[in-house]
Amino acid sequence: NNIPGCSLSSIFVVQSELDCALDDATTEQEKENLVQQYLKNVDEREDLKIADFQQGLEWLNTEGPLSVYKELSGKVVVLDFFTYCCINCMHILPDLHQLEKIHSVEDGLVIVGVHSAKFPNEKVLDNIRSAVLRYDICHPVVNDSDAQLWHELEVSCWPTLVLLGPKGNLLFSLVGEGHRDRLALFTEMSMRFYGGQGLLRRHAVGLKLLKDSLPPSILAFPGKVAVDNSNKRLVIADTGHHRVLVVSLTGQLLHAVGGPKSGRQDGSFLEASFNSPQGVAIKGDAVYVADTENHLIRKIDLLHKRVSTLAGVGEQGTDKEGGAMGPEQPISSPWDVALGTAGGEEDNVLWIAMAGTHQIWALFLADGKLPKGSDSKAGTCVRWAGSGSEENRNNAYPHKAGFAQPSGLAPAPHEPWGCLFVADSESSSIRTVALKDGAVKSLVGAERDPLNLFAFGDIDGKGVDAKLQHPLGVTWCSEQNLLYVADSYNHKIKVVDPKAKQCSTVAGTGAAGDTVGPEFNQSYFNEPGGLCVADGGRTLYVADTNNHQIKVLDLDSKIVSLVLFFYGNLKFLHWCVCGLCPISVYGESTPLLPKSAARKHMSAVAVSAGQTLTLSLTLTLPEGVHLTEGAPSCWTLSAEGNEWLLEGQTLMGDISDLSRSLRVSTKVPLALKTQHPSDEPSITLSVFVYYCLDSGSACLMKAASFTQPLHISALAGEEEVTVAFAHTL
Repeated sequence: NNIPGCSLSSIFVVQSELDCALDDATTEQEKENLVQQYLKNVDEREDLKIADFQQGLEWLNTEGPLSVYKELSGKVVVLDFFTYCCINCMHILPDLHQLEKIHSVEDGLVIVGVHSAKFPNEKVLDNIRSAVLRYDICHPVVNDSDAQLWHELEVSCWPTLVLLGPKGNLLFSLVGEGHRDRLALFTEMSMRFYGGQGLLRRHAVGLKLLKDSLPPSILAFPGKVAVDNSNKRLVIADTGHHRVLVVSLTGQLLHAVGGPKSGRQDGSFLEASFNSPQGVAIKGDAVYVADTENHLIRKIDLLHKRVSTLAGVGEQGTDKEGGAMGPEQPISSPWDVALGTAGGEEDNVLWIAMAGTHQIWALFLADGKLPKGSDSKAGTCVRWAGSGSEENRNNAYPHKAGFAQPSGLAPAPHEPWGCLFVADSESSSIRTVALKDGAVKSLVGAERDPLNLFAFGDIDGKGVDAKLQHPLGVTWCSEQNLLYVADSYNHKIKVVDPKAKQCSTVAGTGAAGDTVGPEFNQSYFNEPGGLCVADGGRTLYVADTNNHQIKVLDLDSKIVSLVLFFYGNLKFLHWCVCGLCPISVYGESTPLLPKSAARKHMSAVAVSAGQTLTLSLTLTLPEGVHLTEGAPSCWTLSAEGNEWLLEGQTLMGDISDLSRSLRVSTKVPLALKTQHPSDEPSITLSVFVYYCLDSGSACLMKAASFTQPLHISALAGEEEVTVAFAHTL
């Protein structure tokens, strides 16, 4: 169309009057009446139609390009102007998800994400695609790479929401975050207003969600990693699968807590859930987790296999001071955590990169005291550094300093360093916070103007002459006195000498990719988000986020390799991350039977001491499927409460061929345990079978158990007893 298009200034005055009236309104009905009258007024205007999307733009989650005046005609449209690095943009995604649950496309509501990039790296379609998957965005997204629509509407900041009527007419604008109630009100009243006029259409708009074609993977967008050198363990925030993994340094899976879906549950490892966890820190059997999208700090107790909440209320907070006890203190998007010491015993405090309020906080694990602060009791959660304004402001007084979405922490407690290194992502810099007095200083990157958050690039150099692009992770190597940096949007690993303030590239080419070199300068990364140093400074583990991998950098040989995951002698395959893995990840030696498994109790069979009992099971798969090659299909034997029946016998085996019956044999012990006449011991055969549809569209796991009661005679028997039965999965 040739409509030149209006801008947000066209409704600024009239909406400002509405906003003031809504602030004064005392009842919901009064608010609805005000919005209803407002809609009548703006709908009569002919000068509020916006320009259409430019032709040739790249679209995601759709079958093709959309037009305001074609596919979106007859719909109430919410345009979400965002850039995927922005924490404030992330904060409104739950509000948009909630709207999508209330009103569908068929109802007449369409949400369109308009991605107008801040960083050059964010203009690349593949990187936006990864962000759409990472944030579980299920509505159309257009790559407004040249910010044409942004400029035409005179959008001024991220995020900005723009509501359109079914004729492409401008209705409302909401700038920044924190407008959940008003967004819901404006949307609901617009749906009622235009629905009452019969102007809403029920047609589809051709959605084709990226996540529906996403192949399963062992990891999904891993955010951070932490190493336990004393016990040779690696902790991984498997962010996209909403869980935390603990593996040995050789890749053996030890624990998996949470996932595959998001949740907010404390309790046992079987019950616990997370929502996009990022930062992790480990000491002994305690793992501390920044449960980012739950706005919580959690603790995983590996010894007792339980998860608890240490700080946060489960909703985004706006408090920028803190001081309450942890579970009563609202916090906002914690992105990283690190153990430290503050006026008390060693590791008595957990430093928190509070990305949502642009600050550094402290959670006291034991009594202590912040530099130049008052005493704090164990459990207290309080702001340490940062005013809460999004700035790159250095200051000798920590509360007057400003950060810009701090996302990575690395303590260097020993002199001459005595500081906390901070990856300040939105200022594209590395900063320091002095542990003795909280003074905030610049190390490398950014520039001297505290309000300029656009001083980024990819330049090795000294101090402010060095340039980074949205770094997310830092780790301190005390053996080398060097700081390693995940320079995320440059797809590189860099190293900083804090004494010389010199920054240089260690690995990566500067282009996104997934090639393992193996040499450092031939290896590619894709937005690495976290890293940790191990093995006395000889090994670097990197969470290569968009490649869904953990890479290993041998700092001596300069060779890059991948962490391969195993459970015992079985490869830890991708079915596990889809919730289909029966393998116990809590230290037991046999698989766990899922709640969905079929359970059958059979009639009792008479056996004698010393006799062999064979269970012959014929398993049948559904039509159109086949066993999944390489997956750990298996059987197990158990005898709950009567384990003596199976002492010294084979309890587990593979299932690789269903063309013939599965035969599992066990020998009744000669020495019987004393039994009450009414006792009827039993053994249970359980099967775990992985199979895929022949069409290749899905892979599944089905489990079943068969409990066989036994009448045992003390008289010795010689012949084998066979029980044959069948089951269709």
